[in-house]
Amino acid sequence: MYSTTVSRHIAAPRDVIYRALLDADAIATWRTPDGMTGHVHEFEAREGGRFRVSLSYVDEAGAGKSGAHTDTYRGRFVTLVAGERVVEELAFESDDPALGGVMTMTTTLADSGGGTEVTIVHEGVPDVVPPADNEVGTRMALDNLARFVGA
Repeated sequence: MYSTTVSRHIAAPRDVIYRALLDADAIATWRTPDGMTGHVHEFEAREGGRFRVSLSYVDEAGAGKSGAHTDTYRGRFVTLVAGERVVEELAFESDDPALGGVMTMTTTLADSGGGTEVTIVHEGVPDVVPPADNEVGTRMALDNLARFVGA
């Protein structure tokens, strides 16, 4: 298991970004990496609330963690601090024990240069997920988030 940290400045206020972190339709749009489509099955945006999301490869050559071409993860919101922080625990739905275990994703928002510095820390990422893939996917998501909020 390993951890990654990725940050990006987004030219939008913290409250706008925070709302995008807790909106199911927004999540299906911005948290989906390039080359994939997102579908939110369940989403309870409150502390202790559950969520379940599938990301499917557009190109069927992409191998999924949960199925032939899909990565599905489920989890819960651990901590929500309005305009500041979202802590999520999540796990892949997979029969592969190497993908087992609970990961923690902490998103922190801080005022910065007329916008917001968004930092995402992933902890407990399974070793079979290449760190570079995790970082690239997170950077894509943050770029998508910036576009989503109009920054």
